[in-house]
Amino acid sequence: MGEEKPKTGGVWPAVKPFVNGGASGMLATCVIQPIDMVKVRIQLGQGSAGEVTKNMLKNEGLGAFYKGLSAGLLRQATYTTARLGSFKILTNKAIEANDGKPLPLYQKAICGLTAGAIGACVGNPADLALIRMQADATLPVAQRRNYTNAFQALYRIVADEGVLALWKGAGPTVVRAMALNMGMLASYDQSVEFCKDSLGLGEVATVLGASSVSGFFAAACSLPFDYVKTQIQKMQPDATGKYPYTGSLDCAMKTLKAGGPLKLYSGFPVYCVRIAPHVMMTWIFLNQIQKMEKSMGL
Repeated sequence: MGEEKPKTGGVWPAVKPFVNGGASGMLATCVIQPIDMVKVRIQLGQGSAGEVTKNMLKNEGLGAFYKGLSAGLLRQATYTTARLGSFKILTNKAIEANDGKPLPLYQKAICGLTAGAIGACVGNPADLALIRMQADATLPVAQRRNYTNAFQALYRIVADEGVLALWKGAGPTVVRAMALNMGMLASYDQSVEFCKDSLGLGEVATVLGASSVSGFFAAACSLPFDYVKTQIQKMQPDATGKYPYTGSLDCAMKTLKAGGPLKLYSGFPVYCVRIAPHVMMTWIFLNQIQKMEKSMGL
């Protein structure tokens, strides 16, 4: 991502990294949504990947795998647009400051951390709506919110809980995004350089190899934070109005006490399978979008 230098002047060069990032993320989400749904159900204690898939097909039908797709697309249109666009801008600025030389890994990691924080702040409302819509069917009938789409979910959250509720769980969301983007973006750029310069691989092999590496590191770095974030965002008060967790740290400590460190890695195989293909398809779609734009002179 850091190799291409943007054109100067005009509005399009400034917004292009954001448009491309959001579009590639949304296309990838359309393919990954069923796996993401299974991942969330595993984290909510619904069983293994096989059990969750079987029960969803039996009790809710095929459409259940795409529940929350509107929120997922809205999330990509905000979160991924902001993080990939910000990372592109940050790395280009850093390369300019480095006299055009490739960035060392630690600078790429810093750019990834920063871009992740920016994207998470922008995308938290859509992420909250997505988690609630995916978790709704696991709640008792009386507690289900029955959101019809992402925009209705956002409207009801504001109406019932206030505007600030849209950023419920923002703390763990930001931390999780910083960890994920540090692993995903920095390792991807570093792997691309290694595959091209050291191994002499072609474009397709480079994208597949680098995105596989970045997908693994993104999953390994971010899953504990993703688990905590999911628990915080889907929690509801009991009969006395008390929430099960007072915050992300309290959730993490109670989880460690109840199940040990590995509890934070619940659903890691499915999470890794979900993250890696999404990363790969995002880069592939992004590459194709950039080629199309280049052929059109954009």
